[in-house]
Amino acid sequence: MMVLKGYACSLNWPKPDHRPCGDIDIWLFGRQKEADEALIKTNTNLTDRTNSITIDKSHHHHTVFEWGEFTVENHYDFINIHHLKGNNELEKIFKDLGQDDRNYVEVNNEKVYLPSPNLHALFLLKHMIAHFVGERITFRHLLDWAFFVEKHSKEIDWQWLEGVMNNFGMTTIFNIFNAICVEDFGFGAAIFPQGQFNPSVKDRVFNEILEPEFSEEQPKNLLPRMAYKIRRWYANGWKHDLCYKESRWSAFWNGIWNHMLKPASI
Repeated sequence: MMVLKGYACSLNWPKPDHRPCGDIDIWLFGRQKEADEALIKTNTNLTDRTNSITIDKSHHHHTVFEWGEFTVENHYDFINIHHLKGNNELEKIFKDLGQDDRNYVEVNNEKVYLPSPNLHALFLLKHMIAHFVGERITFRHLLDWAFFVEKHSKEIDWQWLEGVMNNFGMTTIFNIFNAICVEDFGFGAAIFPQGQFNPSVKDRVFNEILEPEFSEEQPKNLLPRMAYKIRRWYANGWKHDLCYKESRWSAFWNGIWNHMLKPASI
């Protein structure tokens, strides 16, 4: 089992306990379906149904189940391949990197696999960018990136990573995130690649993280919630243009299809 984000990120923090962890994201090296079937089989053998585990299949790129007090996201894809046209191609890169089982720690005499430096770098960036465009991110997301780079900078293939950023239109926001880590958080400039950025745009991104320009609360009822998401999509258009080379309208229609495939995500 490979653990993504969360615990894997905490190991890079100076004091791991200071890194708050929420859901547990796992990658089972392509055996996600087999794992879910094992859980279902276990449920049928339980005499006490209060301990049964319900598997939620309403999400893209992972199933979800509750384990004790924890929510576990069991990934069959690293990213939502239905969100952007380029995500299919990017997912192939993730799947290839996800076969690397050379990185692990031992917890209670069990091997817990961690993402390789290249996989972790790409995953942290893509996850952060997706949340930044779609909703918002917090400084914790950037600290995860900064502490990761501080610890693994010499292990990352920067030429390869910058090539991926460029191929998928993410170079501008990549440079801005790095600049915030250096100029605003005080991390050493030498551990990050040097990229050009617009200082005024960097300031806008920083302020957006601190206090989002679109700050409406999401309604619970369906129709108001749909109207809210359209307003949010429109308000966040400037962020899309910073992060993707795909047009906003292309992403919009992909998003409609995305919700049709998983109606519970509306």
